[in-house]
Amino acid sequence: MIPFYRNLTILKIAFLFCGTLCSAQNKVQDSIVVDTSEIETHVIRWEQKKIKNILRGVKLRSPKYSFNSTKPLLKKPKKFVPTSFWDNKNEFGVNINEVAFVNWNAGGDNSISALGNLNFVRNYKFRYINWDNELRFRYGINAQEGRKLRKTDDFIRLSSTFGFRKDTITSWYYSVKMNFNSQFSNGFKYPDRSTPISRFMAPGYLFLGAGTSYIPEAKKFNLYISPFTQKATFVLDDRLSQQGAFGVDAGKNVFMEIGFLVTNTWEKEVFKNISLNHRISLYTDYLRSFGNIDLDWELAFTFTVNENVKANIGTHLIYDDDIKFDEVVADDGTITNPGEPRIQFKQFLGVGFNYSF
Repeated sequence: MIPFYRNLTILKIAFLFCGTLCSAQNKVQDSIVVDTSEIETHVIRWEQKKIKNILRGVKLRSPKYSFNSTKPLLKKPKKFVPTSFWDNKNEFGVNINEVAFVNWNAGGDNSISALGNLNFVRNYKFRYINWDNELRFRYGINAQEGRKLRKTDDFIRLSSTFGFRKDTITSWYYSVKMNFNSQFSNGFKYPDRSTPISRFMAPGYLFLGAGTSYIPEAKKFNLYISPFTQKATFVLDDRLSQQGAFGVDAGKNVFMEIGFLVTNTWEKEVFKNISLNHRISLYTDYLRSFGNIDLDWELAFTFTVNENVKANIGTHLIYDDDIKFDEVVADDGTITNPGEPRIQFKQFLGVGFNYSF
């Protein structure tokens, strides 16, 4: 049997334990105080060194934003110009030659001659398409002491060639071509001024055909070959048509031919400030005289002094089987001798003013 005083001691311990638990459950835990004075970030400062070599143009000062040093806009800003595939050229030129004598012992007549040129070019080239267009005018006159004004040169020429190629690598194009030639005013066999031997559209030549062209990149070279070209010769003057001039039948105004045409144009700077311009046309008719070739060949050199002063020297050679010389006409108007074709040759030399616009 346990003594009474021991039981009393056990009860006291039990009551103390229960009171401690109860007081612990009802008491609010005190808040924890955080020390914010401690900083974990560490700043490392590198040693600053002076710049030994200062680059040109570097300004070692604080930038300032001010409009005091700005200038007014004197010129309009350039507009955006999209890429154009057209190559345009407009040229006007005048060559003048003059000779004057005063008490010249060797003798001579005062004279002055002028030759005017207008040239318009519109060429388009992009990927598969090449379209070349050219319009040329030329007219020359000569005035000499003791005689009337005479014509020295006269022609109108319009040419257009359209080509299409199957890819961008080849230089060969499927092409169609149109070419027209005529003149401005009446032509005479001087000194006779009463009877014109040529007029506007008498003759006039029109070529229409299809073929192929060889046009290499970055070169001013064009070779055109057409196995099927129609050539029309116009003589719109009744008197000349009655004479059967330029190959037309007597009384007719138009003469048609079908034949083979080859043309070639080439421009190249052969030396510094010296350029070569070559142009040739070869044509033969299938039906009347196949193998008899009509030739039209121009060769010219241009010497550039400066932008507006140029010198020109060149030749022009023509042979046409339909143009006859030394024709003999009887008193009753009948032609006793139709004449014969001859080579026509012209040479020119001049220094003048050129302006491009």
